[in-house]
Amino acid sequence: MIRFAFVRFAFAGAAVLLLLSACSPTPPPRAAFLTRLGDDTLAVERFTHLPDGMEATVVLRTPRTTLQQYRLRLGPDGVFEELTATITDPLAAADAPPLETVVTRRDGDSLRTTITEGDETRTLTLAAPPHVLPFLDMIHWPFDLMLMRARGAEGEEHTQPLYAGTRIWDFVIRDLAPDSMTVTHPFRGTMGVRTDEAGRLLHLDAAGTTRKLTVDRHADVDVEALARRFAERDAAGQSFGALSGRATTEVTLGRATITVDYGTPSKRGREIFGALVPYGQVWRTGANRATHFATNRPLRLGDLRVPPGEYTLYTIPEADGGTLIVNRQTGQGGTTYNADRDLGRVPMTRTTLDEPVETFTIAIEDQGGGRGLLRLQWDRTSYDVPIRVE
Repeated sequence: MIRFAFVRFAFAGAAVLLLLSACSPTPPPRAAFLTRLGDDTLAVERFTHLPDGMEATVVLRTPRTTLQQYRLRLGPDGVFEELTATITDPLAAADAPPLETVVTRRDGDSLRTTITEGDETRTLTLAAPPHVLPFLDMIHWPFDLMLMRARGAEGEEHTQPLYAGTRIWDFVIRDLAPDSMTVTHPFRGTMGVRTDEAGRLLHLDAAGTTRKLTVDRHADVDVEALARRFAERDAAGQSFGALSGRATTEVTLGRATITVDYGTPSKRGREIFGALVPYGQVWRTGANRATHFATNRPLRLGDLRVPPGEYTLYTIPEADGGTLIVNRQTGQGGTTYNADRDLGRVPMTRTTLDEPVETFTIAIEDQGGGRGLLRLQWDRTSYDVPIRVE
């Protein structure tokens, strides 16, 4: 028998009360996924397994709330035939045109994708293996099919190709136990997964990846009503926004102009240092693209002399301080760190802030006389390094 429970979700400072069906031991063909980033709801999906594929309705909250309809069609042997996606504004009139439609069809040994936005249409072609599945960023209903395929395959390791635009990515699924697997993204890291006996996704934890989200299965949800509520919050200025924005700090310290360009992840109710950002490991010091540091004059970060130029900053946070790394490589993503390119390393001091900082912030405090303090602040922690212009 299916039990019903009231589950409370917090978003943008408000609580949404949803009537969800708790999962039965054998989940029915129609189910729902709730995706969260910290305390915030990122996406809610309702999906159904069909004899010839899947259909899904999704509300995705970033960068703004959209309602998305999907229909995946597969051939008798699971060969990809077609995916249709229709993306709409949840608050638009019923007869309003969609924001975007995307139709991908198999054409011989390739996939042909037609994307329509307003009056503009473009087409992409991609060579793809027969049993490819779609990769939809931050949306996980295709994972249900991927994991069920892996559970039914021979051996403890299974590779599933997923397509995104003009790229094919190989995801590696490993069986750990009858109720657990891991899924390795080709460059974001490995996710822990709990499944039922058929391989259906019950819980996904991406703490070991760059995304840090969680996914939980429920029996059903009114996605359309929830999409309208989220869109109304957007209109009131309380949107989820981008997962991580970008910020620039520029200061004049003595005769030097110093610029820091960095990603700005948010706390979203999570424990940060020692948890989300582990102690003793190299951290990108922000999000997405590597943090870039530029100076037009020679200066010292701690005891390290930094000639004029552009660099990237990494850190190794610790409970009692840590290390700032100044690296000569520039233009790379935040997870691309090459120690051979280090200019040098500098000790950081750790202080406790009076008030928590929700969004990661890099500040430079002018202390006069060409001296300052580089401050890396998030939650109630500040990692600090003195600066002196030569």
